[in-house]
Amino acid sequence: MTDLTDQILGVLETIYLPDGGTLVSRDMVRALRFDGKKVHFVIEAPSAEAARALDSVRQSAEKAVLALDGVESVSAVLTAHGPAGSAAPAKAPPSLKIGGHPKPQQGGPQKVAGIDRIIAVGSGKGGVGKSTVSSNLAVALAKEGRRVGLLDADIYGPSQPRMMGVNKRPASPDGKTIIPLQAHGVTLMSIGFMVEADKAVVWRGPMLMGALQQMLGQVQWGDLDVLIIDLPPGTGDVQLTLCQRTQVTGAIIVSTPQDVALIDARKAIDMFQTLNTPILGLIENMSTYICPTCGTEAHLFGHGGVREEAAAMGVPFLGELPLSLDVRLAGDGGRPAALEGGPVAEAYGQLACGLIAGGMG
Repeated sequence: MTDLTDQILGVLETIYLPDGGTLVSRDMVRALRFDGKKVHFVIEAPSAEAARALDSVRQSAEKAVLALDGVESVSAVLTAHGPAGSAAPAKAPPSLKIGGHPKPQQGGPQKVAGIDRIIAVGSGKGGVGKSTVSSNLAVALAKEGRRVGLLDADIYGPSQPRMMGVNKRPASPDGKTIIPLQAHGVTLMSIGFMVEADKAVVWRGPMLMGALQQMLGQVQWGDLDVLIIDLPPGTGDVQLTLCQRTQVTGAIIVSTPQDVALIDARKAIDMFQTLNTPILGLIENMSTYICPTCGTEAHLFGHGGVREEAAAMGVPFLGELPLSLDVRLAGDGGRPAALEGGPVAEAYGQLACGLIAGGMG
């Protein structure tokens, strides 16, 4: 997937705009995604007037991408970012709003169209690295050739825009459909794209449920092998809504080794079991720290507690992930550590391969 992305962006780099620059150099390509051999992307112009003048550019872009090996069809959509000029038509652009009461749903949990498997990543408490695991696992699976989506469902504290290095508002051609973003070979959606970075989301439970329903049902996820859902910590409305309304393949629980974290991890496991959601396994995060100066191995949060807990509860143990400064720097820099080489990337690669071997990835 990453190779095809590079090829497409390379071709679009040759498509010049009437006022100078290319589609890529002017940062106008959005929501690049693939459905098999079908390519979809959005050309986002700075204004409605500019968009009306770019139809020939759109046609040239489609023709150029279609010429690539392995591409059978191309669909490029023109949208506008920012206010229209005085010559703009009176019709306002679609208004996409996230949140609101969920719509009624008949029957039990439903499958999301085009998505083979959904893996929920949860934790009993905050601060154990659940979002870091979600982003790195998504990237590791993409590196193994899987078509991967990542949904940041931690609505009160969305962190995936920063961790994945993307912070743009998704396009919406009709005010209902949401075209997701792309980062590091992963299709991405987060409530963080829809609100100001420093603005608190002050919603009651029904608003959370409605937002989750929109991000699952209105986003054009395309055909995915797996969708990773980064859940909020704890056992609240988002977890309940997800498992009751959506066919979830299984849940992964992230915990650090110390007892205070394991107490809450047990509650998360009990919640998913109560909701009849299979537990795919437990991950021990921040398991080992290697001093970069002397090479000494230390266990700052203990070691082996999650493995023992998994054995005691009869659920799979998926592996240990190290505590590393590189992980923090990579997350803050928007390039997950799984992209690079080294022990951290190897650990996530093993985790991804284990899920694939078990038919879950």
